[in-house]
Amino acid sequence: MCTVTDRQNPCLCEAYTVQMHYSAVTSQEDAAKAIQILIGSFHMLMWYFLLDLYIGQVKGVFGIYEPVTYKAGCALWGVVFVISGAFLIKVAKNPNPRLVTYTLILNIICIITAFTAICMILHELSNFDSVSYRNYGQAKLGREASRILLASNNLELAIALTYTIFIFIDLVMHITDTGRQK
Repeated sequence: MCTVTDRQNPCLCEAYTVQMHYSAVTSQEDAAKAIQILIGSFHMLMWYFLLDLYIGQVKGVFGIYEPVTYKAGCALWGVVFVISGAFLIKVAKNPNPRLVTYTLILNIICIITAFTAICMILHELSNFDSVSYRNYGQAKLGREASRILLASNNLELAIALTYTIFIFIDLVMHITDTGRQK
C-alpha cells in the first residue's frame, strides 16, 4: 500500500500497486495450473483405492464385479493430467513457442482422455449386472468411487478445454505478430 510519503511520488506508488497486482495474478495462475496436477494425482490415488477394493472380492455364485473402467486402468490415465499440468507451469515460466505447442498437444490429449473416461464411466454406471451378495457392498462402493471420478473428469475436461482454447489463441497471436514483423 502507498503511504503518505509515497503520495509525493505518484509514479512510485502506481508502480508498486501494479507490481502487487501482477504478483497476485501470477500466483492465482500458478494455483490454477497446479489444479491439473492435483486432479491427476487424485485419479491415480483413486485407482489404488479401486485396486484394493476389487482385489478383495470373493468369487461367488454370480461372479465378481470388474467394471470396464477398472480393467482399462481409467484412473491411471491421471498421469496425463500431471504431465500436462507440469508443462503448463513450465510454459508460464519460459514461454518458448515449441514448448507452447507441446503443451497444446498435451492438453488436447487431456481432453481426449477425459472425454473417453467420462464415456466409459457413464457406460459403467448405466449397466449394473447382478453380483454375489458377498461382493455387493464392494460393487456399490466402487460405483460411488466411479461417480466421484466422473465429477473430477468433468472438471479436468473443462480445465483442459479452457487451457487449450487460450493456448491456441496465444499461439495464433504469436504467429500473426511474427508475420507482421517480417
